[in-house]
Amino acid sequence: MSVALAPASRFAAARRRAPGVLMAFTIAAASTFLSEHYGAPTMLFALLIGMAFHFLSVEGPCVEGVHFTASQLLRVGVALLGFRITVGNLASLGPAPVIVTPLLIAFTIGAGALFSMLLGRGARFGVLTGGAVAICGASAALAIASVLPGRKDGERDTLFTVIAVTSLSTLAMILYPALFHAFGFSDREIGWLIGATIHDVAQVVGAGYAVSEEAGAIATYVKLLRVAFLPAVVIAIALAARRPAAEGKAPFPWFAVAFAVLLIVNSLGALPPVATKAFGAASQWMLVAAIGALGMKTSLKAMADLGPRHIGAVIGSTLALLAAALLAVRFI
Repeated sequence: MSVALAPASRFAAARRRAPGVLMAFTIAAASTFLSEHYGAPTMLFALLIGMAFHFLSVEGPCVEGVHFTASQLLRVGVALLGFRITVGNLASLGPAPVIVTPLLIAFTIGAGALFSMLLGRGARFGVLTGGAVAICGASAALAIASVLPGRKDGERDTLFTVIAVTSLSTLAMILYPALFHAFGFSDREIGWLIGATIHDVAQVVGAGYAVSEEAGAIATYVKLLRVAFLPAVVIAIALAARRPAAEGKAPFPWFAVAFAVLLIVNSLGALPPVATKAFGAASQWMLVAAIGALGMKTSLKAMADLGPRHIGAVIGSTLALLAAALLAVRFI
């Protein structure tokens, strides 16, 4: 009986998600059309159009599908990016990113704790926001919150962090490419900086590929290096807080592993070019749809309505990471 119910349950879930998923892909199609006719980045169009439909992520039939597209389909799209990159592209970067990335993560978490204490928010809030900024935004915030000591306003702090890092990632996706161009960095350096500084995976991919294919490939690689450190950071924070991490609470970045596997498959030429091209196109559509869904979920008003000291702690961590990455890029 339970075996027969499983397909029905999956079908019911698909029906609930369908309106939101279709809306996200409609935004992706409109963004692609506008980009091809007006020359602006597809990801930027998807973001702006999505933000205009924010109300669809709050209530109504699209809510579940918007969340599914912005989370699960995003991860699938990032994994499929492995078909657009080869080992040769990444080997040219050398070992420096692997060495610098954990240093940037540790520095940013420390800066977050410092800014938070200076602003009267406490070290716990600083570790939460610093970890989210340092690693992978909302996913890191939820994982770190699960191992921090509980307190009365813990859920509020976690919700704020998710909203803040998502909103700041959205702004960074728009501003950072222009800022790095103004500093005279090459596409290669811009890709590293985008991957090292923007909080969420989707916005990293959007900003990187809006610059160039090379910048997008490097940004994705550097960002996934940061994501790969999430389990180690969660365990370290749990030990420091003297609270054992509950098994399964820290989300394992399976999409980063899938990305690496598919990258190797692509580098070996194991699939015919037509299949590689099809998977690459699927990745592009999923990522544009995910950016549209993230736009629908982004509420700048919700972030502005929270206290300025909370916002100051997150902005401080973000600027500290940006400054450290700008210094480190000369050694990459």
